[in-house]
Amino acid sequence: MTTAPKVATDKAGGATRFVVTGDWVSTQAMAVEEQATVLAGQLAQEGGHKGDAAVDLGGIGRLDTVGAWVLDRARQEGAAGGDPAPFVNTRPDHLLLLEKVHYHEIAPAAGPRRSQVIDLLASIGEGVVDFGREMGRGVSFLGEVVAGLARLVIRPSRFRFPAFVNQVEQTALRSVPIIMLISFLVGCIVAQQGIFQMQRFGAAMFVVDLTGILVLRELGVLLTSIMIAGRSGSAFTAELGSMKMREEIDALRVMGLDPVEVLIVPRVLALLVGLPILTFLASMAALAGGGLVAWIYGGITPDIFLARLKAAIDFSTFMVGMVKAPFMALVIGIIASREGMAVGGSAESLGRQVTASVVKAIFMVIVMDGLFAVFFAAINF
Repeated sequence: MTTAPKVATDKAGGATRFVVTGDWVSTQAMAVEEQATVLAGQLAQEGGHKGDAAVDLGGIGRLDTVGAWVLDRARQEGAAGGDPAPFVNTRPDHLLLLEKVHYHEIAPAAGPRRSQVIDLLASIGEGVVDFGREMGRGVSFLGEVVAGLARLVIRPSRFRFPAFVNQVEQTALRSVPIIMLISFLVGCIVAQQGIFQMQRFGAAMFVVDLTGILVLRELGVLLTSIMIAGRSGSAFTAELGSMKMREEIDALRVMGLDPVEVLIVPRVLALLVGLPILTFLASMAALAGGGLVAWIYGGITPDIFLARLKAAIDFSTFMVGMVKAPFMALVIGIIASREGMAVGGSAESLGRQVTASVVKAIFMVIVMDGLFAVFFAAINF
């Protein structure tokens, strides 16, 4: 039977003794804490750090580590910074336990004083180093994918054509409606804003040139790449990451299969095939939206729109956007697959890597588009 812990004060013989009785065990944690608070308060009130005060443990029944630690804490808190009152009438086993769980406050270590400027520079340096390491990992992973493609070229029988077709369906075919709709709306917006601005100068007809060049060179491939990075890139990372968490990728290695050939190469090839097709469809949808708005707001009929568009652009304008598409697809596929293979064993890691995949892919797509713009301007193309 468990006895409730109690604390009593005995002042017989001119010395103050705080008599502790009952069972001080973890099953009575709340009562133990209450009586420990009482003991600490009485010790502080009676001057628990003086030599005529003691804590009598002779009446304790059972004592475990929780009770011993709380008792020692109360004794030291009641000392108010002086020497704590000693334990008396303590059984050998209780004394050993009290010595083992001796309570002491851990003072927080004073951190070194640092300048905010130094902290800022250190943070920038860490960011640069992390970026360099990430670029190195990305290049290494690209090398693995290229090596996997080379092995498949040497031995075509190892290529998983059904997986490739499935990925083309998932990344390209099922993306057509949303990409064409968004491109159509963006084409409408560009044409509308162009007409409203150019009408001030009596040059509304030039909205055809604006829409055609902007869509074919920049907007078609850029919008498609961003949409694919958010839709298919995140899906790649989530799929590979969940397989990594369930140790399915390790199982492939145990069976003698290369995860790069089985999982990553079909996805990257599907993007390389699907993204140029989606870019073409997106450009056509954007031009259709621009032509419709030009007809409604600017009175430019479809036949005039097409004639003006034919005069404003040539095949090189169309090819500028199409040339970018495979490079965008490769960047998205490599980043998405790399982040998926980097997933740890927790759902938090999966969410973090999916987020990083989308952000990095969109960032690199915009960077590559800027680099292509500078390159084509330099060669006057």
